[in-house]
Amino acid sequence: MVEHRPFLNVLTHVVLILGVAVVTFPVYLALIASTHPSTAFSSGVIPLLPGNQAGANYAAMMGQGISSSGAPPLGLMMTNSLIMALVIALGKIAISITSAFAIVYFRFPFRQLAFWIIFITLMLPVEVRIVPTFEVVADLGMLNSYAGLTVPLIASATATFLFRQVFLTIPDELMEAARIDGAGPMKFFRDILIPLSRTNMAALFVILFIYGWNQYLWPLLVTTDARYYTVVAGIKRMADVADAVPQWNYVMTAVVLAMLPPVLVVIAMQRLFVKGLIEAEK
Repeated sequence: MVEHRPFLNVLTHVVLILGVAVVTFPVYLALIASTHPSTAFSSGVIPLLPGNQAGANYAAMMGQGISSSGAPPLGLMMTNSLIMALVIALGKIAISITSAFAIVYFRFPFRQLAFWIIFITLMLPVEVRIVPTFEVVADLGMLNSYAGLTVPLIASATATFLFRQVFLTIPDELMEAARIDGAGPMKFFRDILIPLSRTNMAALFVILFIYGWNQYLWPLLVTTDARYYTVVAGIKRMADVADAVPQWNYVMTAVVLAMLPPVLVVIAMQRLFVKGLIEAEK
């Protein structure tokens, strides 16, 4: 039985408020800094109250960008990041769910060995295999292209493992009933397995979208054409200008705008995620 003590209630609320403040204060600073002119940062101190240049800063970043950084307008970079995040998220889910389906429901030689080989790749992140991956992409002529940004990051051992665990919990009687009704493997996959996996697909989409959106090292290596710059790498280029002081108001404006798509995806997919849990309970 949980005890309700006023002191513990106050303490837990204080800890919660402090935690939220620590997390949100940098976001608040970025939002405030994006409303000031560049001269407001000449003293090295970030103002704590809003300024009157928010409209001009956001219009400038979405329009012409910062010419001194060599980065294109923020709208183009956010479009590139959106394409990259969507292709990575949808590609990972599509490849992972089909590979898990093959491993669980098809009997072929070395089936378990194939799964463990996929699972072992968890120990080989992109940073470890970055040089051979870059060489392959360069040899295939995929530098400065959306294919070069996305294809090397599509495979996912984690998602394959999660879908495999979901499929293993589905009763064999369901598969036998579908077979008796004349459903083939792909109809069983399309009409039964995919609807039952919608909750996992929603959760994975959120995680993988944010993973693709926040990519920094790989886009920095494979893109030298400004038309394919992503927003995270673009923000880094804005902050690292040569022989000049960074225009922090524009940098923080880019940071605030770059946070919006992941936040919107989390908010939108959260409702779908909860709906999937409720239907699963029924």
